[in-house]
Order: sequence, then C-alpha cells, then structure tokens
Amino acid sequence: MEGATKPLCQSPGCSIQVSRIMRPDDANIAGNVHGGTILKMIEEAGVIISTRHCNRQNEERCVAVLARVERTDFLSPMSIGDVAHVSAEITYTSKHSVEVQVNVMAENILKGAKRLTNRATLWYVALSLENVDKVVEVPSIQYTSPEQQEEGKKRYEAQKLDRLETKQRSEDIILPVISVDRQSKEPYTVGYSQSSLIHLVGPSDCALHKFVQGGVTMKLMDEVAGIVAARHCKTNIVTASVDAINFHQKIQKGSVITVSGRMTFTSNKSMEIEVFVDIDHVMESPKGKTPAATAFFTYVSLDKEGKALPIPMLKTETEDEKRRFEEGRNRYLHTKAKRMAQVQKGHCLPIHE
Repeated sequence: MEGATKPLCQSPGCSIQVSRIMRPDDANIAGNVHGGTILKMIEEAGVIISTRHCNRQNEERCVAVLARVERTDFLSPMSIGDVAHVSAEITYTSKHSVEVQVNVMAENILKGAKRLTNRATLWYVALSLENVDKVVEVPSIQYTSPEQQEEGKKRYEAQKLDRLETKQRSEDIILPVISVDRQSKEPYTVGYSQSSLIHLVGPSDCALHKFVQGGVTMKLMDEVAGIVAARHCKTNIVTASVDAINFHQKIQKGSVITVSGRMTFTSNKSMEIEVFVDIDHVMESPKGKTPAATAFFTYVSLDKEGKALPIPMLKTETEDEKRRFEEGRNRYLHTKAKRMAQVQKGHCLPIHE
C-alpha cells in the first residue's frame, strides 16, 4: 500500500487497490473532483475489503457496514482526467469490528506523475444478510508483531469511546432550512448560510442489505457542507478535511433523510461546518426523526492559482452559537498543533490553513 513501510497484516486478502479515471461528472463547479466523490470511493474500497474478509471464515453470509470514519485530510486536489488509485488495507480486527486504512493516489497518466491526495481510517461491523439486526463476529487477522496488534487495540478503544460520546451529543439537532429569505438575514451569520437537503433513499443508494451505503451518505453530507461554505464566503471552496464521521443508525431503503449543515467556526483561512443526518421513517408508524450520522467538515477558499483566500469572520448571535464557536476554535488549535508536529517529523504533508 502507498505510504506504508511494511504490511500490517499477514493474512491473505488483507489489501486491495481499486482504480478509475475521473470524469467530468465527478467535478464540482470549480472543475476539481468533488470531495464527496472521493469520500465515496474511499468507503467503497473499505466495504469491499471488509465484506470480503468477514465472509472468508464465517458460514453465515454477512455484509460490512460503515460505523465510523476517522479524520480525513484532503492533501491535494484531484483533477478531471486523473486516475484515482484507492488502496485499502485491514489493519486491526476486534470481535465485531474491522479497521481499514485507505490511501488515495492521483495519477496524471499523461505525465506519469503520482501524488497522495487522501488518507483515511474506517471502522466497519458485519451484519447478517438473514437478519440485519444481528452483528456477526469478525475473523481475526495475523499481525506482523504484537506491538502492531496492541497499537490497533488502542485505536479501537479510542474510537469506541468517541462514538459513545458523539452519540450522546447527537440530541443537539439542526432544524432543517429548505427555503429561507436570505435578504432578511445578516451576511456571515449562522442563519444566513445554514442549509438543508432532503433525500428519498432509493435502490441505487443501497448495498446488499437494502440499507444506504456509507459513501452515499458522506457524499450528501459533503454537498450540504459545501453549500454552507459557499454561501458564507461567495468564492470557490474546496474540502480541506473531515473530522470523524460517526454513523448511529442504519438508513433503510424508502426512508427520507434530512442532511443539515451550519457554520460553527472560522479562522483566517478555514471554516468549520457541522453536519447532521436525520432519518424520517415515512413508511412506518410515526416515531419522529432519529439521528443517523454527524461530522465536522473543514473548507478553504481558493483563488484561480490555488492559493488560500481570507475567510469572512463568522458573526455569532446567540449563546449557543458562541459556545459552538469556542469549541470549534479549540478543535482548530488542537488539530493545527498536531499537524505541525507531524510535519516537523516528516509524517504528513501540510495543507491549507
């Protein structure tokens, strides 16, 4: 796998690579490949390798379902005509979870040059095809050393704790805003850029178990976050990173999902958007909306030369908005300090700040 010094797993079938050329319908309005498209490719590679692994030893047929995506940085934009190479490797298994690490490389096939565009870590659970509410045990992998297994266990415990904390916070919902008179709103406020999207889940959105693929949900989340970012700064915007995406509920075919986003924090050259996905079970007896997924997206604004433009400061009006702004500032400072330490060690590439 690109970016790895040695394989983390010795079991057969622990790594795959999926490639395809980027087409015009993959582009955003600025001409670069849509961030949601890349997230969808990452998840597709993860679900392929996880489902394949989980069915290697299990007699009960099952399919891997996305539970969480760790922070994903967009290190370099991908262009139309590039070939995307998505490499996925299983790096840890618990009793019911699979950790997959994914690298995305962009290849300019005219020049023969390759560059790293994304790294991501995804967590899957296996559900029975006969009973989608039943979680199936995951076959273990063979590690190259006890240290690698122990490091994987630490990552597993950390993400499990964060998922529980995030699920408790998911009661804080965003009221959907489908149509709003923005002339009545003051520019650069949360209410001015807040946006929502309503989507009816159809067969093309679903995988084998008739529930929505995680990559489809992530693409919709990125689209809404992009609308919020564009409304705020009125310039060309691109996805810079995505904090952990936690999936709380399965989304069934025939459900209506509402994807809502709001601005939470702006720095000089970046903006953070919080995105919620809620399920409306229209085909079932009324039981209200339930939270399905949450995440924070970070966007930057670029000029025609690809240089970062200043971001207008977010105007907070309520105590809740001021609290979320300070929480966003803390996340921003923590991430910036962590990235600078990694850059100094040569472990990652700097991105727009």
